[in-house]
Amino acid sequence: MRLKAILADDEPNILRNLQAVIPWEELEIDIVGTAKNGLEALELCIAHIPDIVMSDIRMPQMDGITFIHKLREINENCTVLMVTGYQDFDYVRSLLRVGVSDYILKPINYEELESSIRKFADDIRAKKQSQQDELLKWGKITSLAYEKILQDIMMDYMDITASTQLPIDQGDLETLRYVFAIIDVDNYSQKSMLWTEQERKLWNFAVRNVLQDSLADEISNHTVLQMREGEWSLLMAWEGADPDSIGTQLCELAAKLQGNVSQSVKLGISVGYYPGPVGLQQLADTYRKLQRFMQLNLDKQQSVLPYKEAKESLDANSSLWFLVEEIVTGMKQLNRPKTEDALNRLKVLLESLSEGSFARAYQMLHYLILHVLRELREMNALDSQEEEQIWRELDKSESIPHLLQVMVQLVSNGLEGTNKKKNSELLMASAKEYIRAHYSTDFGIEDIASSLGISSSYFSLLFKQHFGETFVEHVTKHRMEQAKSLLLHSDKSITDIGKCVGYIERRYFTKVFQKFTGEIPSEYRDKRKEGN
Repeated sequence: MRLKAILADDEPNILRNLQAVIPWEELEIDIVGTAKNGLEALELCIAHIPDIVMSDIRMPQMDGITFIHKLREINENCTVLMVTGYQDFDYVRSLLRVGVSDYILKPINYEELESSIRKFADDIRAKKQSQQDELLKWGKITSLAYEKILQDIMMDYMDITASTQLPIDQGDLETLRYVFAIIDVDNYSQKSMLWTEQERKLWNFAVRNVLQDSLADEISNHTVLQMREGEWSLLMAWEGADPDSIGTQLCELAAKLQGNVSQSVKLGISVGYYPGPVGLQQLADTYRKLQRFMQLNLDKQQSVLPYKEAKESLDANSSLWFLVEEIVTGMKQLNRPKTEDALNRLKVLLESLSEGSFARAYQMLHYLILHVLRELREMNALDSQEEEQIWRELDKSESIPHLLQVMVQLVSNGLEGTNKKKNSELLMASAKEYIRAHYSTDFGIEDIASSLGISSSYFSLLFKQHFGETFVEHVTKHRMEQAKSLLLHSDKSITDIGKCVGYIERRYFTKVFQKFTGEIPSEYRDKRKEGN
């Protein structure tokens, strides 16, 4: 890591000696400018933002002390070494008060000077590396928080309001637009039956990595969210391009993703995309539409499919897909009456079908059973023996009544599993305790869900039902209450308080705190201390 330095002295001989004697190249320091007075030095500092400044005290036009005062107004962090002929201790101490890191007495001892510069260079590099590491870490945390909020929005767990806080520097939320696509592993339910739970996680991890690596080469601003096993949503910032060009670009991108996944993981994927820009408010509805569209294209194999409005022969609210969606939602909500009502309406619908509709209905029902299996697997509501039994029954089923029996058994197992294994009150009590114990550390929803033994999407649903707010909203509120207490009852700095409640970067902590309280942290502290 190379550093920049500026030298200032009104004696040309000293400037030449400083450049010649100190091994700047060995120290990996570039001399970006020399000045013969404080005014020139200040102009150089504005232009180059140096890491190290070495300046004489006595210089024409602007002396060293005035120069340092001016420098600190534009650069608080650079290291300053002063060269002085004064040996009066009080004067030297005054140098340290204005932000001078060290001083060198004339005549200059160049070995001592080199040693000081070497030490300061090492300290500066260590500090810069620490800052870079922290920024990188913060960037990852911010990205995860952004992904979690987007996922909550898409699953319809979170409403977009004026107070919605995204952990990114974006403009008006109303103006945000995305290019939206779903990536689905072909025949995932059948393939995944051959894998253990650990193998399924590894396969999903591998596919996501290939998707991320492939997209990193093509698109700078994108997000890949795993919605459930074998299914990912892809969101790309829409930057005002012609909507008609979205299809062409996505087809080219999808072909590359399909080739890379096939080559690296030996799995086929299909890509469905929405043919126009999608706003935040429309994400949840668009996701449901596109997922339904993908699932109803039963024969897709490494396909690229633009979304088209379905032409339902039956009323949409009573179609097979919508009834199965109601069944799944009822089980997720642990609502037995709602689930059983939807199942009974499904039976009535199937019994009323004409003979000409049987073949298509049989194929769809078979596929929708696989859809329910995937959802129950996300909820961890089936054990391996129950799932194997469902597969055996599916293999033997040759008619709609047989398939309906399989669906009834599947729903029964799912209801029993969600009620018996996953008592929501106990789960949410454990989640609340986890948040209380970890709020000051870097934890995410995946950490809590994993500790509870359920998927992150199912955890998000239970959390919203139990607390009446999303996980991100709840944790933010908890952290802000802790921050308010620390501001009033401790002398910690704003930066340290932010870190204590889980915000590494002060700027983002201040932004969230102001959104939550209407005041920046320093104003909140000062006003209430004055009142007391």
